[in-house]
Amino acid sequence: MAVTPPTLGGRTGGRIANPRIERMQTTTLGRGGPVVSRAGLGLMGMSGIYGQADDAESIATIRAALDAGITLLDTGDFYGMGHNELLLRDALRRGVSRESVFIQVKFGGQRDPSGAFIGHDASPAAAKNSLAYTLTRLGTGYVDLYQPARLDPDVPVEDTVGAIADMVQAGYVRHIGLSEVGADTIRRAHAVHPIAALQIEYSLMSRGIEAEILPTVRELGISVTAYGILSRGLLSRSTARLAPDDPRTRFPRFSGENHTRNLDLLAALEEIAAEHGITAAQLAIAWVASRGEDIIPLIGTKRRDRLAEALTALDLTLSRDDLAAVEAVVPAAAVAGDRYAPAQMAALDSEQ
Repeated sequence: MAVTPPTLGGRTGGRIANPRIERMQTTTLGRGGPVVSRAGLGLMGMSGIYGQADDAESIATIRAALDAGITLLDTGDFYGMGHNELLLRDALRRGVSRESVFIQVKFGGQRDPSGAFIGHDASPAAAKNSLAYTLTRLGTGYVDLYQPARLDPDVPVEDTVGAIADMVQAGYVRHIGLSEVGADTIRRAHAVHPIAALQIEYSLMSRGIEAEILPTVRELGISVTAYGILSRGLLSRSTARLAPDDPRTRFPRFSGENHTRNLDLLAALEEIAAEHGITAAQLAIAWVASRGEDIIPLIGTKRRDRLAEALTALDLTLSRDDLAAVEAVVPAAAVAGDRYAPAQMAALDSEQ
């Protein structure tokens, strides 16, 4: 296997020597849409979803991402019950032009004061009300892309998208997105107002979108902002194993025998990566980026060192043989466990 990284410097004995982060490439979000960085930064982990985070380090990580050329920043109003948006506001407060960043926000998730998720509301009134609070927390007059985090089973998607379209017309939103919805819902939403991007989980271990959803968005000219590109850490040696109080134990892939089997897949991927002087995480990120310029990986991290590792992966170029070798050691059918618990999987429109 020959990993070909033309922008990473010299090679010695098949290994990548002195890797460096090159100028961040750009792409368009949707057919003819706004120009954004080739990868985005996912901020969710900075607000306690996967354990405690340090605000100072999180802000430093956002600033490091901006310095590296990342412009697409992904947040949600229910990440830390507003904490995430306030954190982003603080990170952008000094020396960052509003027009230089693309802020996309998810809404609809409902949480109680303890942080427990208690429902989802994507009604027209909730969409407009949530946006008002988001704009205040972010300290901005508009968001670049606004998207319901999930399909509300009690609200037609046409009504949700129609309400956001009203906010586009009013100047409070510039583009509309969707998250974790299936092909039929995408078509219905796109008929109301052009959809710029679909946010959905996509990685070597989560490839369900390839059958129907990915062909649909490509037909309609919609980009994919891919989260979970390391399958919540399963595709990285430094994060794949569980601490006693690890909150990821709620996910089936981290449970019991499933976790053991998935660690075997990681070990096989690590063997390929080690032959070429890179990490399994870098190889997995490069695989996602290789799927097309309309696939925009979201790097979900709260630490600068992990960000640097991920950014270096974007400069790797994988040949067809490389891709075949990677997919052979992590075949989609061999992944043990679903990506969410049964009740959550049943509620996902993208899984129907």
